[in-house]
Amino acid sequence: MNNQSELIAEDIHAYLKAQEEKSMLRFITCGSVDDGKSTLIGRLLWDSKLIFEDQLAALEADSKRVGTQGERIDYALLLDGLQAEREQGITIDVAYRFFSTDKRKFIVADTPGHEQYTRNMVTGASTAQLAVILIDARKGVLTQTRRHSYLVSLVGIRNVVLAVNKMDLVDYSEQRFRQIVDEYKSFAANLSFTQVTAIPISALEGDNILTRSTRTPWYQGPPLLEHLETVEIADSAARLPFRMRVQWVNRPDLDFRGFCGTIASGTVRPGDEIIVTSSGQSSRVARIVTMDGDLEEARAGQAVTLTLEDEIDISRGDTLAAPEAVPHHADHFEAKLVWLHEQPMETGRSYLLKAGSTTVPVQINELRFKVNVNSLDQEQGGQLQLNEVGVAGLQTSVPISFDSYRENRATGSFILIDRFTFATIGAGMIHQPLQSTGDNWRALQLDNAARARIKGQQARLLLFSDDNRGEATKLPRLIDNRLYSLGRHSYLLDAGDYLQRLADRAGLADRPQALRLLAESLRLLFDSGLIVLLAAARLNDGEQQQLLEQLADLQPIRVLRAAEETAQPADDGPTRQIRITTDAPDKQLVATLLRQLEF
Repeated sequence: MNNQSELIAEDIHAYLKAQEEKSMLRFITCGSVDDGKSTLIGRLLWDSKLIFEDQLAALEADSKRVGTQGERIDYALLLDGLQAEREQGITIDVAYRFFSTDKRKFIVADTPGHEQYTRNMVTGASTAQLAVILIDARKGVLTQTRRHSYLVSLVGIRNVVLAVNKMDLVDYSEQRFRQIVDEYKSFAANLSFTQVTAIPISALEGDNILTRSTRTPWYQGPPLLEHLETVEIADSAARLPFRMRVQWVNRPDLDFRGFCGTIASGTVRPGDEIIVTSSGQSSRVARIVTMDGDLEEARAGQAVTLTLEDEIDISRGDTLAAPEAVPHHADHFEAKLVWLHEQPMETGRSYLLKAGSTTVPVQINELRFKVNVNSLDQEQGGQLQLNEVGVAGLQTSVPISFDSYRENRATGSFILIDRFTFATIGAGMIHQPLQSTGDNWRALQLDNAARARIKGQQARLLLFSDDNRGEATKLPRLIDNRLYSLGRHSYLLDAGDYLQRLADRAGLADRPQALRLLAESLRLLFDSGLIVLLAAARLNDGEQQQLLEQLADLQPIRVLRAAEETAQPADDGPTRQIRITTDAPDKQLVATLLRQLEF
C-alpha cells in the first residue's frame, strides 16, 4: 500500500502493537438509490491511499470500460463487484471493506438502496455501531431515506452521520444543506438516535471527506474521516452482565470437560460464579482455556472454553450467565420482526427460531400491528410481506434464555427459518417476555380451525370432477404435490379406490352406506385441520351431489374440469364451484387454480 506509518521503518514491534491496540469501528452506509454510497467509500479508500497497486490499475481500467464518470475514476467500482451492479450502476449485495488509519481500524458495509434489497441492508446493519446515511442534495429526504433510518434505529444503532452528498450539484448551498438537515432531524426526532452529525460532502469531488473543503467555508465541523476516527462508541457489550451461549461441549478425554462458546457480553474470570439459566444450577469457573493458553480474563467477543469446578448438566444451546443478573427464560415473548422472504408471514404456522446456538420450533401467535416505516404509524394487518416490519407475539416449543434487544443486542436477537426450505425468512428483536401459557393448555378449546391454524393454513375440502376419467387423479395429485412444496398439510383421497376397498375388505356392497362412510372420513380429515382433496371423477353426478349435501356445513369447493362444449355443470346450490376448461400446461393450470382457491 502507498500509505505506511513511519513506525514500520523505525520500530516494527511498536507499529504492530499500536495496530493491535487500535479501536475498531463498524459502520454502514445507507440511503436511497444513487445517493452515492459506493462512491463515498471508494473515495475514502482512494484519498486515504489505502488501495493496493493492482487494485489501482484494475480500477483505472474498469473506470474506462464500465465507469459512469467518463475519463475520470469511478470510485464506486471499488465496492460494486457484481456484474449486475456494474451494468446497472447500483448496489445489490452488501459489500464489506476493511481499512485502517493511524487512529482507528474500520469495517464498513456498503448496503443497497433499492427497496427490494432492504433485507440486505438489515443484514449489514445488524453488527454496525454507526450509520452514515447519505442524502442527495438535489432530492432531499426520500421515502427510502426514512425507511433506512427507521431500520437503523430498529437494529440498535444510536450514532448517525447525515452525509448530504452531491453538494457540488447545488453550488455548495448552505441554505439547501440546512433545509435538508432540519427536515431530517424533524423526522428522526421520533427515533432512538443519541447523536446525529450532519456533514455536507461531495463524494465525487472529495469535499469534506479527508479535509475540510474551502468550497464550504460556512461549515465549521470536522470532515467525515476525522469524525469517524474520533467519534466515541461505547464498548457497551463488555460492560453488560456476563452471557455465553454454549456452542459445543468439549470432552476429549475423561479428565477434561469444557464448554465452548463466544462470550456475548460482559467479562469472566477464574473463580467467578456462573449459573445455567435453563436449570438454575450454579458453579464457579475453574479455567478459561484457549489455543494460546489459559487466560486470567475473557471479554465480550472472545471465543473461549470454560471449565467449571463442579460437574453439572450443561448442553449445547444452554446459556451461562452472571447469577446477579440472570436473563429472561420463557417460551412466550413479544418481538419486532423484519420479514425477509417473498412468502408472507403467517400467524399460527410453525417456523424455526435460531438464537446463537439455540434452534427451537416457534409459532407466531399474533401480529399485533405493522409499522409503516415511512410515517412510523402503527397499522393493522394479518400478514407481513417482504421488507415489512411488525410487532408480534411468539411462542417457542420450549423456554429459551434471552434479554431485551434494547439491553443486549447479542442475546435479544434471532432469525426465523422456514422448516421446509431452511431459508432465512425473518429477523427478530425481542422486546419483552409475555405471560406464559403455563397450565392454560388444559382449558384450550380445540377445533378444526385451531388445528389448521397451528399448521399455518385454513382447513378446506375440495371435490375434483373430471370428464376424462383416465386422468381422474392427475389434477388433484398435482395440486397435492404443489401444496406440499409450499409447506401446506394436505391429503389426497380417491373416492373410487376408497369405495372399492370398502367392498373388497369390509364386504360393504351397499353404495349409499359406503358414501356415508366416505363422507364421515372426509369430515374427520377436515376436522384435523387438513386441506382435503377428493378425486371424485368415478362418482356419478348424483353421488357427488349427495356428498356435497352431506358435507355442506364444511363449505366444500367443487373443481370441475371438462371440455368447453360440455362445461355446463349441474346446479350445486350454495356450493362454491370452479370450472376449468383450459388446455394450459400443468404448471400454469395449477398456479391459476391455487390463485382462485386463495392458497
